[in-house]
Amino acid sequence: MPTTHLAGPVLVIGTGLLGTSVGLGLSQRGLNVWLSDPSPSAQTVAQDIGAGTIHTPGRPLAPELVVVGAPPDVTAQVVAQALLDYPMATVVDIASVKESILEAVRADTRITDAHLARYVGTHPMSGREKSGPAAARGELFTSMPWVVCAHTGSRGESVKTAEALAIDLGATVSRMNAQDHDSSVALISHFPQVASSLIASRLMNAPGHSLALAGNGLRDTTRIAASDPKLWIQILSHNANALVPILRGMHEDLERLIGTLEDPSAPGALLDLAQLMGEGNAGQARIPGKHGAPPQAFALVTIVVQDRPGQVAKLLVDIGDAGINVEDVRVEHSAGHQVGLVDVSVIPGRREELITVLSALGWKVVQ
Repeated sequence: MPTTHLAGPVLVIGTGLLGTSVGLGLSQRGLNVWLSDPSPSAQTVAQDIGAGTIHTPGRPLAPELVVVGAPPDVTAQVVAQALLDYPMATVVDIASVKESILEAVRADTRITDAHLARYVGTHPMSGREKSGPAAARGELFTSMPWVVCAHTGSRGESVKTAEALAIDLGATVSRMNAQDHDSSVALISHFPQVASSLIASRLMNAPGHSLALAGNGLRDTTRIAASDPKLWIQILSHNANALVPILRGMHEDLERLIGTLEDPSAPGALLDLAQLMGEGNAGQARIPGKHGAPPQAFALVTIVVQDRPGQVAKLLVDIGDAGINVEDVRVEHSAGHQVGLVDVSVIPGRREELITVLSALGWKVVQ
């Protein structure tokens, strides 16, 4: 078994996607994990797939760590109860909002400063469009950011335990206070979710012949619209204060765009459109590159492949044999034809070499 920073046992309360993934990841590393969930079927599924052992209420347990994976609207209540029930344990939550939960725990009249010292808010920045324990993966957090939001009263030992959880699951620890965290995720997570859902909602009554023309652009922008509505209702309501100013900014941009498009031949209209699109270019260019490195532009090579098993794998093997690193790869299927278009991103200096190598091997490269 790999070396772990936690000693265990660990109690996971809430066996949804994230809680079960935590249990799977820790169990795979040899830690003793106990599971608890109000839903008997959810905790049974989590146990059956190897995330841990169901904890029977009333059975004595002295966990080193309690991980609360409950929905945001009940997270504070579950955290407070865990602090009371397990007086020696560090208690963390993994909800995607932090400030409202911290304030609610503080407001609980049963919770003293000594209790609160053992609580640390955290947020693993990973997930899937699917929900529930059956969608869990032990590797879900590997190489992903895990934000630790220690409050002013958090004891050092509990902060170290919270960070050890992230490290043992292969995540990269980031440190923020609760307010900065909520402002950040409002912009880079909650706002994109709202935008994606609003775009996808326009498709409900779209003609079938229009949707038949859809490509990766539409799929990319609506992918996260498939996320669990029940969970997002809670997340958005708990982080409304941070999200509303961002939405107001977008509203102003939309009003500006609509006004321009209502009379695109007016003086300055095309310049305004160019400026709007340019602002989008500038914002997109600020997104960090691979492994958190500074943004980098890659060259794109598009290859036509037959739509049959093994073709994409063979293509990637040929690229690897040429000693060229693939920075990103995307596949789009051509409507009405049994072929696919594979977009391979490489550093600009290797683009022409890749085209020459693939052409010599018989691949059809789109120039």
